[in-house]
Amino acid sequence: MPPPPPPPPVCFPFGSKKEKRRLSFSSMSVPPLGGSASQLERAQSQHSKVSFSSGSGSRSSTASRSTSSSMTASVDNLTFVTDSEKYDEVPKELPPLEKSGKNGRLQRSNTMTGTKKSTLSNRWGYGWGLGKQREKEKEAELTREMSQSQRSKTPSVDLPVYQPPVRHNSQSTQASRTTQNTQSTHRSKSTHRSNRSGHSQALRPNESSSTLVGSSLERKNTFADSLRDVVHTSERLAELRKQMEKEQLDFYIVPNEDAHGSEYVAESDKRREYISGFSGSAGQAIVSKTEAYLITDSRYWLQATEQLDANWKLVRAGAQGEPKDWIDWLVAHAQSSRVGIDGRMLPYEQAILINSKINPMGGKLVYPVQNLIDLIWKGKPTRSKEPVFLQPIQYSGEEAHSKIAEVQTWVKNQPPDIPSYSRSEPKPSQYQVGTLITALPQIAYLLNLRGSDIPFNPLFHAYLFVGIDSVILFLEGSKVPENIASYLEKLKVTRRDYSEIWAFLRKREWGEGKIIISPQSSYTISLVLSHYRCSVLPSHVEYMISVKNDTELKGLRRAYTRDGVAFVQFLAWLDEKLYAGYDITEWEAAQRLTEFRRKQEHFMGLAYQNISASGPNAALPHYSPRKSEARMIDKHTPYLNDSGGQYLDGTCDTTRTIHFGRPDAEQCEAFTRVLQGHIAIDTAVFPEGTSGRQLDVLARRALWKEGYNYLHGTGHGFGSFLTVHEGPQGFSSNVPLVPGHVVTNEPGFYNDGKWGIRIESALAVRRVTTRGEYNGPIWLSFERLTCVPIQTRMIKDNMLTKEEKAWIKDHNAECFKKLKPLLQNDKRALKWLDRESKREIGLAGPGPGGVTIEWD
Repeated sequence: MPPPPPPPPVCFPFGSKKEKRRLSFSSMSVPPLGGSASQLERAQSQHSKVSFSSGSGSRSSTASRSTSSSMTASVDNLTFVTDSEKYDEVPKELPPLEKSGKNGRLQRSNTMTGTKKSTLSNRWGYGWGLGKQREKEKEAELTREMSQSQRSKTPSVDLPVYQPPVRHNSQSTQASRTTQNTQSTHRSKSTHRSNRSGHSQALRPNESSSTLVGSSLERKNTFADSLRDVVHTSERLAELRKQMEKEQLDFYIVPNEDAHGSEYVAESDKRREYISGFSGSAGQAIVSKTEAYLITDSRYWLQATEQLDANWKLVRAGAQGEPKDWIDWLVAHAQSSRVGIDGRMLPYEQAILINSKINPMGGKLVYPVQNLIDLIWKGKPTRSKEPVFLQPIQYSGEEAHSKIAEVQTWVKNQPPDIPSYSRSEPKPSQYQVGTLITALPQIAYLLNLRGSDIPFNPLFHAYLFVGIDSVILFLEGSKVPENIASYLEKLKVTRRDYSEIWAFLRKREWGEGKIIISPQSSYTISLVLSHYRCSVLPSHVEYMISVKNDTELKGLRRAYTRDGVAFVQFLAWLDEKLYAGYDITEWEAAQRLTEFRRKQEHFMGLAYQNISASGPNAALPHYSPRKSEARMIDKHTPYLNDSGGQYLDGTCDTTRTIHFGRPDAEQCEAFTRVLQGHIAIDTAVFPEGTSGRQLDVLARRALWKEGYNYLHGTGHGFGSFLTVHEGPQGFSSNVPLVPGHVVTNEPGFYNDGKWGIRIESALAVRRVTTRGEYNGPIWLSFERLTCVPIQTRMIKDNMLTKEEKAWIKDHNAECFKKLKPLLQNDKRALKWLDRESKREIGLAGPGPGGVTIEWD
C-alpha cells in the first residue's frame, strides 16, 4: 500500500533558494531585548510583505512500491526541505522574559526559534535544539538592562500555567567492564527537580515540551528524564493464573516469537510484552503459581530493569551464577511439574530438547488448546490487512517458478524415510512428497512477494506447501489484490485462507507420503502430522536465500552506497551542529538520519530500530532512544550509531562510532583494538570449507590481549529487502562460508556505565586468487559493501602495524571515491567526507597536565 501521509513540517533550521515552509508567529507582542517596542514595529514593517504560512507539504515515494507504516512503526516521520541556515530574518515575536528572583532567563515564545548569535544582533534563525551556551553572560546582562518601564509598555498577557509531569532519572552504576556482572540502580527524582532556584518552575504552553527542542531544553535545565513505560501487571497475572489453574499448570511459558518463529513480531503477537511490559526482542516470560520471571541476556538487562514492575523477577541469563538460557532455568525448576506453552510458538528442536531434560525428572510439557494470553488480552490488536506486493525481477534476480522448481527437485531427491534395518522396498507412505515452509522470509523469497505485517520487515503471515505436483499458499484473501491473484495463478499456486492450514494437515490432503518440515517449525505442526507423516530436515530454502545471486549482490552494492550517502550527510550535519554549540539528543539524531535515508532512491523503511547512543547508553548493545528519555549527545564520550535502511534492492546494517571532542587514552586504546579486529576479519583469506566460527577469533584477538571482550556475536547474515538477521551463516555458526554469502563484521567493546564502541560493515564472500592452492583450488575472502568512512580520531598510531595503517587509509579513500559523485549537491557533506577521508591518525600521548591528543 502507499506510505502514510507525511506529517506537517517540524521547524528544522533550514532555508535555501527553494521556497521555505515558514512558521506562523503568535500575536503576542514583546519588545526586543535592548530596544523599544517601536524598534520591533519597524523591524516587522520591513517584512510585512512576506507571507507566513504553514503548509503541510508532501513528498512522493521514490520507490515503485511502498510498505505500510509498520515498516517504520516506531519512528516518527519528519520532513524537511534543506539544511542551510539563514539568519537575516527577524521573527515577529521575541522570547519573553521569565520573572525570577535571580537574573532573567530567556524563555521561548516559540520553541522552534533559536538564536544563532548574541541577542544584541537582529540576526535570527530557526535552530535545532535550544542548547546554545555561548554568550550566556551577555544575555544575562542584557536581561538586567531591560527596565521595568520598558516592560510596562508591553501589554501583559496572562497565559495558563502548564505543570510538567513528574520525571524520573535512571542512571546505571559503574560496574565491571564485562556486561556479565552488570547491575543498575535507579535514583528517583520524582519528588524533587534540580534547577538553579531549587524549585520547579512552571512552563508556558508555547514552550511545549513535546517538541524536539522544548523537551531537550527542559531536560537540560532540570536534569530529569520522563516517566518510564512501566506496565502494571498485577491484574493480568491474576487473570493468567486463573487460566493456569483451570489447566492444572504449575508454570506457563510466554515466548517472544510468533507461530512462524519470527524475531520481530506484529503487535497482535506481542504476548510476552502484554503480560510483562518488557518490549525487548529477546527473552521469555515464565509465570508460576506465585512468581513471575523474565529471562533475557545481557543486551536487555537494563531495559528489563526499567520496564518490569514489582511483580517480576529478572533472571540475567549468562551472568555468573545464573542459567545460560531460559531452558536451563526451566530444567532447574520444573521437577514434577506441568509446564504449559502454546505449541505453535515453540520450535520443534526446542521442544525435543526440553522434553528430553524434564521428562526424566517427572516434568511434562502441556499444550493448552487455546493460548492463555489470548484468553485474557483485552483489546488485543487485530492482524494487519495490508495487501502483499510483488518484488520485481530486476531486484530478485530469479523468477519465482525457477525457485519453486528447485525446491521440488530437492524434495524428489530426498531418500524415503525407512528404518536402517529394513530390507524391504519402501512403501508409498515413506516417500517424501512435499515440504511445508513456515518461516515468513523464506515464503517471501520463494514467491518474490513482500508484505507489511511486521515492523521493519517486508513480510506477510502465510504458510506455503510445496509438493512435487502442487503448490498451496495459505494466505488471507483480503491481502491478495487482483494483480497478485493473477500472478499466483500464472505460477500455478493455489491460494487458501491462512487458517485452513490445520485442516489441510489433519486430513492429509496431499495424499500418501511424508511432508518435510524444518527443525524451526512449530512443535504443534509435528504433533498434528505425527512421526508417521513428517520428516524433519534442515530447510533447503534457508540455504537458497543465504546465497545471493549476482543481481542481489549488485543491488546490495547500490543500496549500501546510497545508505552511505545518507550516513555521511547525517554525520556531516551532526558534526557541524555540535561544533556550532547546539545540544542534540540521541533521539533527534536518529530522526535526522532517518530523514536523510528517506530521501534516497528505493527507500522503503528502516531495517530495525535506530541505535543512537551516547555516553553510558552506548555501552548497551541494543539501546534505542525514546523521545522523552533520550540523552544529550556528549562530546566527551564516543557516540555510537547502529542503523540501516530497507531498500527495494537491499537491506542495510551499518555501525560507526564517532568522537566529537578529545578522546582520552582509554577510549583510544579500546577503539584501536576494536578496529584491529575489524580489519582482521575484513582482510581474512581462508580456504573453502571454513566456517564463520573459525574466523571469529580474528575479531577478538586484539581485545583478548588486554583481557577485553564483547558478549554478542561478531556478525550475522542479512537479506535482500528482507530481514536484517538471516541465517544460517555468521561468525557464530559452524556453517561453511561460500561465495554469495553476506555477513556483517561488528566487533565492539563496552565500558559499562561509561561508553561503548562498535564498528560494523557488511561483507560479501568472494573467491580470490592466491599464489598457492595447497588446501584446494578455492580460496575465499571478503568484499566490503559498506561505504562510510571510519573516523581516525580515536586511533592510537603506535598500536597499528604498517599494513593496518595502509588499510584504514585505503578504506577511507575508497569511500571518498565512491561517494564524491553522489554528494556534488551537498557541499557540507562533501567537505566533511573530504576531510575525514584525508585526516591523519590521531596520536594519544602524555602531555602537560595529563593526556593530550595530537593531530597529524
